[in-house]
Amino acid sequence: MRVVILGAGIVGSSIAEFLCNERHSVTVVESNTTRAQQINSDLDVKVVEGSASQSTTLFQADVIGADLCMAVTGSEEVNILAASMAKAMGARRTIARVYAKVFQDPSTFDYLGHFGIDRLLSLEELSALELAQEIRNPGSVMVEHFARGEMAVQEAVLAEKSSLAGKQVKQLGLSEDVRVGSISRTGELWIAQEEDELQEGDRILLIGNREDVEQLRETIEKDSGPKKGVMIAGGGEIGVHLARALEGSHFDVVLMEQDQERSERLANELPHITVVCGDATRRGTLEEERAGNADVFVACIGDDDSNMLAGAEAKDIGAKKILCVVSRPDYVNLMEKLGIDVAISPRQAMARQIRTFLNTGPVVSRTMLHNKNIGVFEIEVQPGSPATEHVLANLDLPVGKCLIAARGHDGQVILPRADEKFEAGDLVIALIDNSSVETTLEKFSVGGV
Repeated sequence: MRVVILGAGIVGSSIAEFLCNERHSVTVVESNTTRAQQINSDLDVKVVEGSASQSTTLFQADVIGADLCMAVTGSEEVNILAASMAKAMGARRTIARVYAKVFQDPSTFDYLGHFGIDRLLSLEELSALELAQEIRNPGSVMVEHFARGEMAVQEAVLAEKSSLAGKQVKQLGLSEDVRVGSISRTGELWIAQEEDELQEGDRILLIGNREDVEQLRETIEKDSGPKKGVMIAGGGEIGVHLARALEGSHFDVVLMEQDQERSERLANELPHITVVCGDATRRGTLEEERAGNADVFVACIGDDDSNMLAGAEAKDIGAKKILCVVSRPDYVNLMEKLGIDVAISPRQAMARQIRTFLNTGPVVSRTMLHNKNIGVFEIEVQPGSPATEHVLANLDLPVGKCLIAARGHDGQVILPRADEKFEAGDLVIALIDNSSVETTLEKFSVGGV
């Protein structure tokens, strides 16, 4: 595929290296002469020196025929503008890196819809979601955001002696805004049917409105035993995103922030989280706040050295599991020696997310689940496709091999009914078995996939 990367900072250069290693054709745009020369000498890429927000630069980078354009400069305003321009100039898919949460909140303003961008990505949020995944269900695949962030896809594990064990999916009393997508049991994974009977230990994929999904996950896991204690060291963007991801779940969360003013503000913003002011790199502070009693200690203070120091100290005083955010690849080898169980790299998190966008045809993104036989697909309905001509019930989709889970239309995300007809440009979230991918995608495209 042909990919254009706008910005050659730490994130942009690492993405370029990742894509080069996967043998994609890469063009990098960078306004800083020194960085442009550096990446030109280090990687087999085409380099265009200039501003990502200027049409002449984008024209030189040939975004007109790009399969994917990613704006990852240090300015989120430039990223949004550049991604929007690239889309208007002919790039097939565009992604913009953002920092502030407001850009991803469609309740105040639909930035994606207004600027015509396919996805807004936050490196900090991606890192937090990977940490949350590791805390909730280690080894699982969890996709948190689809269809402009309004639809949640989460996994829940049916607890032992759960009152739901033995019930069929159709007996769960699901609301109209949530569905059971798939069930995983003893190494097998399949798309859920209404007659499927749940068993203890089942991993259940939930899809739907964020609040309804969270409520159902609480119900499924409510008998899973006492709450786990989680201490998050660092009240920056990653720490706050992680606290919000665990809020309302079966965790007692303590968030430690060194800055007094910020800790007071976070205490008001996160009423269900215990926020304390303290330096997590100091052993005395960790002992005072009982970090040694934590089931999980997460170090995301802001720099690798502080994270590793805090994680090592927490481990030494008794914390059971240590998670650490580490940016430098050469530090990963030190993790085991320091007693750190899991290291999360923001750049690697971004690379994993970008891989889901390297698709052709109507597919916007795809993420494979567990044993790789089922994927969560985000599909853009093409003009003149069968999906625009027939209602959902008459699309003749593979029975038991495909679940149309959600529809994004005019900025709203809904769970589609059998009598609905899709429109060109709609976003569709579907769970598809590998054996039926081509057959399913043909319903949303024209002239094959």
